[in-house]
Amino acid sequence: MRQSHLSSKRAGLGPWLLVPLLSLVLAACGEGTSVDPQRVPEEELSTSRSSLGEFRLRLMAANISSGNNQSYDPGHGIRIFQGTKPDVVAIQEFNYGNNSDTAIRSFVDTAFGTGFYYYRETGAQIPNGIISRWPIISAGEWTDPKVGNRDFAWARIDIPGPKDLWVVSVHLLTSGSGVRNEEAVSLVQRIKDNIPTGDYLSIGGDFNTDSRTESAFGTFSQVVTTSAPYPADKNGNVNTNAGRSKPYDHVLVDSDLLAYQTATVIGSSSFSGGLVVDTRVYSPISEISPAQSSDSGSTNMQHMGIIKDFLLPGDDGTTPVGSVTVGSPNGGESWAAGSSQAITWTATNITNVKLEYTLNGSTWNVISASTPASAGTYTWVVPGSATTAARVRVSDAANTSITDSSNAAFTITTTPTPDPTNAITQETESNNTAATASGRVGAGTSVSGSLSTSTDVDWFKFTVTTPGTVTVKLTMPGGADLDWYLYTESDLNFFAARGYTTSNPEVASYNAPSAGTYYVKVVGYAGTMSSYSLLVTGAGVQP
Repeated sequence: MRQSHLSSKRAGLGPWLLVPLLSLVLAACGEGTSVDPQRVPEEELSTSRSSLGEFRLRLMAANISSGNNQSYDPGHGIRIFQGTKPDVVAIQEFNYGNNSDTAIRSFVDTAFGTGFYYYRETGAQIPNGIISRWPIISAGEWTDPKVGNRDFAWARIDIPGPKDLWVVSVHLLTSGSGVRNEEAVSLVQRIKDNIPTGDYLSIGGDFNTDSRTESAFGTFSQVVTTSAPYPADKNGNVNTNAGRSKPYDHVLVDSDLLAYQTATVIGSSSFSGGLVVDTRVYSPISEISPAQSSDSGSTNMQHMGIIKDFLLPGDDGTTPVGSVTVGSPNGGESWAAGSSQAITWTATNITNVKLEYTLNGSTWNVISASTPASAGTYTWVVPGSATTAARVRVSDAANTSITDSSNAAFTITTTPTPDPTNAITQETESNNTAATASGRVGAGTSVSGSLSTSTDVDWFKFTVTTPGTVTVKLTMPGGADLDWYLYTESDLNFFAARGYTTSNPEVASYNAPSAGTYYVKVVGYAGTMSSYSLLVTGAGVQP
């Protein structure tokens, strides 16, 4: 049995104890939570523990890095976090930027929100960590006896209600089932020695398990439940490696927490045992926007995220608290002005909702002052102003403090007037940025260019007048190795398509979802310098 010598909420953890506990967190966390407990008045801590009713907890295990150095820099994992909105995450390969406090804080702010807390183990090549909507009141790491570049990261979280939540983030070895069981034995003993039996427990992360019959699961079953039902994707597949053939990743919880598990509901989709997040098969992808269908198949993405939802009693355990979540538009969509589109949401314990939109991120306009929350959808005629900063907000009509808005901006397009300039046949320097891109590249008209230095980059723009397939072809002389990347006007940070192999010519196609301006960037692999010919074709590309 797990020991119960540590204080829990039911043992009388009061606000007076939170400040020293949070101070210990900072000492233990190193690069952890950015909150300074000395600047939080005791009155505020006390207020934060006021009575709350039933609340939803979304737990996620996520080894969804896609960078060359096992980092989240490319942004694929960030978009998945933004689209699925977890409350607490056991995260693996917790690297971003230069891994400074500023870089990690920026990652958490972008992927989850500025109010989230985090703990990240120190001194590890591929660190484990925990990210939480609620305060982390203590955290640390336990030694993994079989591997030297990460440990078991744990955090004690002050969720609403009479119990704390303990989360352990793990990344077991690939070397064999016997080694993984040795890791499990060590971790289970740590849990028994340190975590109160009266609190909630979750072990989440990348187990690297080849099957659900491995002995590690029998070991873990001493403290958490390992039996079915298991999370699954849209097609019912419960496996989580990149090839979707092995159960690598897991969110395992103790019996106390399991009693409150509920279906994971996103938009109009419901997953009774939880969700395996594979964007390649998720449909409609707009439900988890700004995630893109290609994100889970990106280079170096070896795992799928795992989600389980729980409906837990709050401090009073009786009065339900309302909640609302925007389903669509949730960011990344492109809607034509004047078209009819469905705004969707999920709501609990709310009678009517208020619908609003913004074109600039600050000024909000009412769509409907009150519409039945149970409908879950509202047909909206999109306004006639073009913007890349639109969002929708859904609130409780009776209490607008209960609210949710699109995770990220979406685009409203108007039919573009064809560019009157003639199609170019030759690049013009300097065109090293999107703002100075050479253009316009016309459909079927070859453009000659040259990368004259090892750091030269050439940008081009072209106009799509109707949605459809766009094909980009880059031809180089001899054995030169040049690559190209295609971007939408609304997102110049993450490419939408690319030609980056050793082929000559480099050819690939992209399904342009809307009319507008698109960009192609030409770069030399490893500093290659060469002349080239660029050709863009497609029925919807302006000649």
